[in-house]
Order: sequence, then structure tokens, then C-alpha cells
Amino acid sequence: MARLKVTQVRSEIGSKQNQRDTLRSLGLKRIRDAVVKEDRPEIRGMIQTVTHLVRVEEVE
Repeated sequence: MARLKVTQVRSEIGSKQNQRDTLRSLGLKRIRDAVVKEDRPEIRGMIQTVTHLVRVEEVE
């Protein structure tokens, strides 16, 4: 199964509360934090919510 590397590139300051909660659920706390997650529909939905705050790369 593919894996996604999610990196926070913008601050959560000024964003909506659900977007802040989504970043925390992904495990991102500050700019340049990165996590590797399984490519699943739940994770894709979370990424879609904060797409303007993160960068996503596919890793092997």
C-alpha cells in the first residue's frame, strides 16, 4: 500500500478550528513537521481539509 508524506508548510494561525484539529489529528504541530501516513480514504479526507496548509508527497 502506498504511503503519503505530509509536511506542514503554513501556520495554522488564523485558520478555522476544524482545520487546526485536523492538523493535530495528522500529528502536525509546527511548520516543517512531517509525518508518513498510509494512503487511505480517511487520511485523504483529512488532507483535503487542510490542503492549503500542507504539502503531500508519495513515498515508497
